[in-house]
Amino acid sequence: MLNNQKIIIQPCTTADIDEIFMLYGIASAYQQTKNVVVWPNFERSFVETEINENRQWKLLVDSTIACNWAITFSDADIWEERENNASIYIHRICVNPAYRGNNFVKLIVEWAKEFAATNNKKFIRLDTLGYNIKLIEHYTGAGFEFLGMFRLKNTQQLPSHYQKQPDCCLFEIRL
Repeated sequence: MLNNQKIIIQPCTTADIDEIFMLYGIASAYQQTKNVVVWPNFERSFVETEINENRQWKLLVDSTIACNWAITFSDADIWEERENNASIYIHRICVNPAYRGNNFVKLIVEWAKEFAATNNKKFIRLDTLGYNIKLIEHYTGAGFEFLGMFRLKNTQQLPSHYQKQPDCCLFEIRL
């Protein structure tokens, strides 16, 4: 599907926010059909802050947002005592339905390896809620090590879906 199409990864801008929320809505509707943890409606200000801090990223195919995700450099509420200040954390990978099946996670991993090296980070990490076998296989197939499922202890500061389902699968790539 991506033959001869230009692929670019770059930070999102405030001009992308409506499209980001459209993709979040599509992702949430898809999650409902799969009987997995469903993303809540995120606050616009939450995403605006990520954009302003260059923590929302997009993968463009030609000029279309085919995928977007958020990053952070600290994630103590999820990683608890495993937090190491040496990681880039990836959250909310969201794929435009027209581009599903292109395994963008592998492209994100390649981007994250370069981004982590530029920022002196030693790990790429992500999480998913509940025991979603297909996502576990997808992430391990992209190079992540599945560290196991852990019950989160402090979810009050996290988005509401973490409070509803505190069982969290953790993944890591050691660079």
